[in-house]
Amino acid sequence: MRVRIDVDRCQGHGRCELIAPDYFFVDDAGVGQVLRPEVADADRADVDEARFCCPEQAIAVGE
Repeated sequence: MRVRIDVDRCQGHGRCELIAPDYFFVDDAGVGQVLRPEVADADRADVDEARFCCPEQAIAVGE
């Protein structure tokens, strides 16, 4: 599974970073960034939760 953030939609709320800090961080400009685009099976639930909790729906996951 791969994860990405649509930086045009992201408002920098930081929920993704709080939920899955191994995969996301909010940079100095207040935009979410992906640290690791390839998601390990053991981390899928956290990344899915981060996607679900994003108020801007800026996180996308796929194969």
